[in-house]
Amino acid sequence: MLTIYDLKPRFQNLLRPIVQWLWRKGITPNQVTWLAFGLSLLGGTGVALQPTQRWPFLLIPLLMFIRMALNAIDGMLAREHDLRSPLGSMLNELGDVVSDTVLYLPLGLIPGVSMAAAAVFAVLAVVSELAGVAAVQIGASRRYDGPMGKSDRAFAIGFIGLLLGLGVAPGVWLSGLLWVLSGLLAWTVVNRVNKALQEITP
Repeated sequence: MLTIYDLKPRFQNLLRPIVQWLWRKGITPNQVTWLAFGLSLLGGTGVALQPTQRWPFLLIPLLMFIRMALNAIDGMLAREHDLRSPLGSMLNELGDVVSDTVLYLPLGLIPGVSMAAAAVFAVLAVVSELAGVAAVQIGASRRYDGPMGKSDRAFAIGFIGLLLGLGVAPGVWLSGLLWVLSGLLAWTVVNRVNKALQEITP
């Protein structure tokens, strides 16, 4: 199934001049990773503190796009300029799941939205990334299969933020959408496990 992740090579080509500039300035992949986490924390904190205001939600689409770009940039810096490090690999994986958690859980604080729906969505997002990483432990490649990978989640949350920021009233529809997205995440977990097992099966 086609996901936003499949567009990554084109996105990376657009970002390559920025990556070159950052490398010349001595910026490290780990610094970029920390910046991405900081932006996620900023967005999640804004929603948590002002869940009835529109302005935090208007920031979310922009923050999600910037975070997607930063996630691509840190990997490109590491691979293309020989800046890989064990700490960087750890930060890359841990930063993603912590950033997701601080962004997703505050959705449950919005009046009329189910905290259970937000919590299940956040937990399954973590599990889906764990499934992708666990594939490496059995000798397969890191799995990024969809239908609800990291980039797809960023798009979905960014779109929700845009709707809320433009004045669409939250309520049952948002809780329902979070449950649907959770179902897609569960499907993603199954896909990643199956693809990993198929990869190592003779």
